[in-house]
Amino acid sequence: MKNNTDIKELWNRKKAELPDSSELIEKAGKFRRKSLSRLILTNAALLLTSLFIGFIWFYYQPEMITTKIGITLTILAMISYLAVYNLMIPLLTKNHLTDSSAEYLQRLLKIKQKQLFLQNTMLNIYFIVLSAGLFLYMIEYTSRMSHIWGIASYAIVLTWFLINWFYLRPRSIRKQEKSINEMISRAESYRRQLGE
Repeated sequence: MKNNTDIKELWNRKKAELPDSSELIEKAGKFRRKSLSRLILTNAALLLTSLFIGFIWFYYQPEMITTKIGITLTILAMISYLAVYNLMIPLLTKNHLTDSSAEYLQRLLKIKQKQLFLQNTMLNIYFIVLSAGLFLYMIEYTSRMSHIWGIASYAIVLTWFLINWFYLRPRSIRKQEKSINEMISRAESYRRQLGE
């Protein structure tokens, strides 16, 4: 009888040790929706901005070649960033419910790898090309201003880039890394508990 009780106790303990997958599935769904909505908003914002810049080129017909090169560089920076960012769509749209925990963990690691590439390489290229394009674009219009207003215009744009580069960008990167690292940690813990 004692032996039977021990087996029953072991069985009940084993059942209690099994992880609850509903929490992981809920967090995974929330992470996926948040990442997809960020991707969609980024696409919408950069495409609309590119269209607006194209409209400015068409409507105002800039005279200087630097302005045209600046507009081209600015649009090129946005489109190239989106082209690489949109490579995450298949990773975010695949139904995660059919994955095993090992497959889900692998997908999270791929997402993290792509995020690191976007945050380190693509964002650097994006900011360099965008700032070069914007400064070239401004030459024609600041040359028509007084020296003080021209310098002030460049100072304002430079300040905005510095705020983006040193404050907003790192803050956004930390937030994204925290989110993906939390999901990876949960998936690894779940996988270990299942013994996969």
